[in-house]
Amino acid sequence: MNIIDELKWRGLIYQVSDEGKVREYLSTPGRSLYCGFDPTASSLHIGHLVPLLALYRFQRAGHRPIALMGGGTALIGDPSGKDVERQLIARETIEASIESIKTQVRRIFGGEVRFVNNYDWIGRTTAIELLRDVGKYFTVNWMMQKESVKNRISRDEVGISFTEFSYMILQAYDFSVLAEQEGCMLQIGGSDQWGNITAGTELIRKKLGKEAIALTFPLITTADGKKFGKSEKGAIFLDPALTPVYEFYQYFMRTDDRDVIRFLRYFTFVSREEIEALEVTLAERPEQRVPQRRLAAEMTRLVHGEEELLKVEAATAALFGTGDLREVDPVMLRIVFNEAPSVSYPGLEGLPDLPQILVDLGLSKSKGQARKDLEQGGVYVNNCRIDLTWKPSAGDLLHGQALLVRKGKKNYGLVQVG
Repeated sequence: MNIIDELKWRGLIYQVSDEGKVREYLSTPGRSLYCGFDPTASSLHIGHLVPLLALYRFQRAGHRPIALMGGGTALIGDPSGKDVERQLIARETIEASIESIKTQVRRIFGGEVRFVNNYDWIGRTTAIELLRDVGKYFTVNWMMQKESVKNRISRDEVGISFTEFSYMILQAYDFSVLAEQEGCMLQIGGSDQWGNITAGTELIRKKLGKEAIALTFPLITTADGKKFGKSEKGAIFLDPALTPVYEFYQYFMRTDDRDVIRFLRYFTFVSREEIEALEVTLAERPEQRVPQRRLAAEMTRLVHGEEELLKVEAATAALFGTGDLREVDPVMLRIVFNEAPSVSYPGLEGLPDLPQILVDLGLSKSKGQARKDLEQGGVYVNNCRIDLTWKPSAGDLLHGQALLVRKGKKNYGLVQVG
């Protein structure tokens, strides 16, 4: 399938400056295109995946994607989608974030990626050069029609500083530099970047006498109208130090039935035929959550790799009673039960009796209730049902250090020993 037709089928094209010219440009293999990433945080989040994966899709289609790191523009701040002025960030912090983001991008691409940093040209440009060679091609009237500016200008208590007002000129300058240096005539991004991207096409037309093209993707929302990529804890990051792999996997496992087929199209490379088959499975057997498992596996493998996927799948199987807890990676085990109640005892000899452990974990209100729970067969250790006669041994300790206690189907507690 042609790359533009594929993006259309996947629902990924929101705006395009001229579809005919985009198709013509991409009809020649090896065309350059770019997307910019804002390094104001040390990690991208899953909201960045649509444009990031689009770069990868274009690479797979035989083109030459460029990931632009905004080392210069991040010093200014993009007003797009922001109600108030951004806090200025030190250059050293931005550069550290860029290195972290590069690692995340390389992992997805599975190898080398063409990176550029716009600080390399913005940092060398004097104020006079920017005003004479770039600024003269923009009228304030035109700039004030852009949504990112209009939304702030209309709010007297907030307004917009000249610093952020100039952001679109800098992003336009990026596009013109890449057009001159790399022959790059296509910029892609989220729909909130349309104003900034078309500022670049205008600059290239006026300054270089060439016609550049723009393509944007929709901003993703869930079926209940919420912004995609947010959990109760906040953003779902690509950096496992900020969002552990298990939490990342579970976010996609919890995808609403109304969203899962759409998300398979947006975020994976699963074929049209497979997705249509999964849609049939969802309609016939929704309780099995087969599409959700496929989505979670594809996303975890893509962002974190096959090895981490196998670990999280083993942990999930063990958690729901179909796998061996001893095979679960110890780090993964702690992450999985990070929010479960836990207690620590100095060693096996320091363990209280089972009813007291249940009380200490908050799984039973009293020792009397705990005894009833044990007598009724509702208590499990390491997924094995136990009773009042059970005594732990060193062989029962997971990785020599913990016992997983479960009451009923969903109430867990972790006993740390030693």
